[in-house]
Amino acid sequence: MKKELGIIPLGDRVLLRPFSEGELSNASSLGIILPQDREKAQTGQGEVMAVGAGKMLENGEKVVVPVSVGDRVLYSKYSYEEVSANGVDYHILSADNLLAVFK
Repeated sequence: MKKELGIIPLGDRVLLRPFSEGELSNASSLGIILPQDREKAQTGQGEVMAVGAGKMLENGEKVVVPVSVGDRVLYSKYSYEEVSANGVDYHILSADNLLAVFK
């Protein structure tokens, strides 16, 4: 049984577990080119842990979040809020700040 996170993103927000430096160095085996200097990087990478229900437009149309739990994503640096639950640090951000999904 999966452990409950205790955080449910609202609207089009996504809860991510950011990858550690060790996980990022292992990501290069997937063919992902990573900058040598992480301080210069303008993006972050992480795993989607929870997804909001989507957002409603003014015309009543619903826009669903384009990622699923378990997806590995690339996101804009400085576009998130830091949260913590059960001793684990997470990032929560709008789906608009997601740049790509790694397949």
